[in-house]
Amino acid sequence: MSALMSISRSVQAESNMSPKILLVDDDTVLAGMLAEYLETEGCEIVQAHNGADAVESAREEQFDIVVLDIMMPKLNGIEALKQIRASSTVPVIMLTARGDDLDRILGLELGADDYLPKPCNPRELYARIKAVLRRTSVDPSISPKSLRLGDLQLDLGSRKVTVDQQIITLTQTEFDLLWLLLSTPDQVVTKSEISTMVLDKPLSQWDRSIDVHISNMRKKLGKHTDGNERIKTLRGIGYLYVSPPL
Repeated sequence: MSALMSISRSVQAESNMSPKILLVDDDTVLAGMLAEYLETEGCEIVQAHNGADAVESAREEQFDIVVLDIMMPKLNGIEALKQIRASSTVPVIMLTARGDDLDRILGLELGADDYLPKPCNPRELYARIKAVLRRTSVDPSISPKSLRLGDLQLDLGSRKVTVDQQIITLTQTEFDLLWLLLSTPDQVVTKSEISTMVLDKPLSQWDRSIDVHISNMRKKLGKHTDGNERIKTLRGIGYLYVSPPL
């Protein structure tokens, strides 16, 4: 399991950068409170208070991460995420109403990297932001620069994925999850390991986010040339990446 440990260590590496964050919420009081706390932690904050402005800001400026509320005027967070994902793989954390599983799952299906129920504690939000950003801070001394298996190749430096030399656009979370599975092909990676190493949080009994990320990846990667799935589910245990046919 040394490859898994390398991924785990790279995920745990702290980033020294001061992230530029697009914070989107129509609750100006809450947004102001979150922005004030995040700024004390060294973050650069740009605020938007509706979905349309969020999409415009994401297109005009480069951000390290977007924090996006769902219930907003002009354009809700789900539609805003859809438009952002059409042209960007910037990490996105969704702010969802507590217990609103439908919006949470839909956000993940559209490419959100993580979610946090509202009302949220600023410290908890900052912790989730750091966790998502750590995923892209990989130490090349402990990880290979690229992985290849059959027609699938992952390049760590550019975070590029190709299948049969065709570029496949994955979110940051999807890339890290695929890297983890491809590091140990034909070996099961448990959901608990995925949650800890990729999502950087303990596995929750009712959390379906890993299942949604896997489903998204299957759709994007397609099947092996023999028609079999690339990623196999072992119900109640985890997932494995199946080596291609000879």
